[in-house]
Amino acid sequence: MKKLLLAILISMSNLSYAIDYPSQKEGVWLANDFQFHTGERFKELKIGYVTLGDPNNPAVLVLHGTAGSAKGMLNKDFGGDLFQAGQVLDANKYFIIIPDAIGVSKSSKPSDGLKTQFPQYNYDDMVQAQFRLVSEGLGIKHLKLVIGNSMGGMQTWLWGTQYPQYMDYLVPLASTPSVMSGRNWMMRRLITQMVRQDPSWENGNYTEQPKTPQLASIFTAYISSGSVRHLQITAPNSEKADALINEKLNTPFAVDANDFLYQWESSKDFNPGDQLEKIQARVLAINSADDERNPPELGIMDKQLKKIKSAQLFLIPASDQTLGHSTTGQAKWWKDSLKVFLEAR
Repeated sequence: MKKLLLAILISMSNLSYAIDYPSQKEGVWLANDFQFHTGERFKELKIGYVTLGDPNNPAVLVLHGTAGSAKGMLNKDFGGDLFQAGQVLDANKYFIIIPDAIGVSKSSKPSDGLKTQFPQYNYDDMVQAQFRLVSEGLGIKHLKLVIGNSMGGMQTWLWGTQYPQYMDYLVPLASTPSVMSGRNWMMRRLITQMVRQDPSWENGNYTEQPKTPQLASIFTAYISSGSVRHLQITAPNSEKADALINEKLNTPFAVDANDFLYQWESSKDFNPGDQLEKIQARVLAINSADDERNPPELGIMDKQLKKIKSAQLFLIPASDQTLGHSTTGQAKWWKDSLKVFLEAR
């Protein structure tokens, strides 16, 4: 009875914070005869998506991060600050399209049945699926804007190089348009290796979900997705740090291990650097100064942006309120800059 009451209260709490977006719709579109970069084909590839607003309005494509989902972009810190009435991407004025990437939520993924026989997809495959959803599934001929966060930011760069005439503006968040390297790839390799070395993973043929993905996810969230200043405030001693970790460890983790593995390994061959000259859209790259995965001190972004016809960088200053790599997931830090960028002539 206590568990039932708790579940009801949690459900009521979630409903009380739900945001009512204009003309919100959810769907699954089937991409026929989809070919992965490996040469493997699916007769039908499922692509889940959420749309907001009227399809007759200028279209905006929004891309989520690793292990995220379309609906996850509707949270109060991102969608709540962008898509509501009067905001910079007001869904009453724009047609907002948010796909589920291959491998998550309602899109095709290993846990649908193929397990490790599922094709080893990459970001190029994801972008191809997104393009086919937008152009074939939804009948959109041109995009006003492509904007994405983290993995979605990396895919935004690929949209600009692979479909250079298809959009007016590109806004990649928390990403760098260069080869996967350094801490960013080493972190990904380590968390996937944790899963592969877990005896209960059984080469992907497990009957019960391995525990390692949850531990790896928590490790990633705190070690490479939180600013040093903010973590010092929230965990000023070992007792409070332990309390935060224990809370995460005791939170139900519903992600399938094979899905988790594929999601993190899909970035391995990302490298749009030598294609950036193809970008025709105006670019506003947005990163945070305390982003551990895209450290500005390496100077890579400055070098890469020089290859693009019209590009600028907005770097969010580090503070005790910013969240490292997770900073850009809060639109409050950059929505005013986005507004100025879209209104500039």
